[in-house]
Amino acid sequence: MGLTPVDPDKVATIVTSLEMRARPRPAPMPMAPLSLVRWQKPAAAKYRALFARVGTPWLWFSRLAMDERELLDIIHDENVSIWAVCDRAGIEVGIIELDFRHTGQCELSFFGLVPELAGKGYGRWMMAQALAAAWRPGIERVWVHTCTLDSPSALGFYIRSGFTPFARALEVFPDPRVIGLLPREAAPQIPLLA
Repeated sequence: MGLTPVDPDKVATIVTSLEMRARPRPAPMPMAPLSLVRWQKPAAAKYRALFARVGTPWLWFSRLAMDERELLDIIHDENVSIWAVCDRAGIEVGIIELDFRHTGQCELSFFGLVPELAGKGYGRWMMAQALAAAWRPGIERVWVHTCTLDSPSALGFYIRSGFTPFARALEVFPDPRVIGLLPREAAPQIPLLA
């Protein structure tokens, strides 16, 4: 047993992958003062703006690092479904993204709310919506991954939602604050070493 050094300009995280192999039993839909707006072929800038609003506190950066063509190839794919979660005023406060590009599977690619709404119970409503959309005919597996950079409650939330952990991996990547993809003050709970 020992520690593995990580360069000061990089970040390391433990990624846990979780899956569901059967549709959850029907249950009443949780209540929330939110709605879903399906985004059909969103503009890259609009998508990135919401992605950053939701994900910056957790160092989400993957979609910010992609060139525009690569991003559009994903978010405009007919087998990728994206919803903005909106509040009563119509302000976009969250994202649900489902990826059906692999036959028989649905990856819950991105799922989150802006930090101001975290911990208010709205995640249960969002998950019920996401699972209702994910378990369409022909789907045998719905899966998601989370990491130690996400909210400390994320892993437990996915397990309580019916997902079962099946794999764990170590991911090391350039700190997105150091390379300029996110502001240096983003995610203050994760020390910036460089």
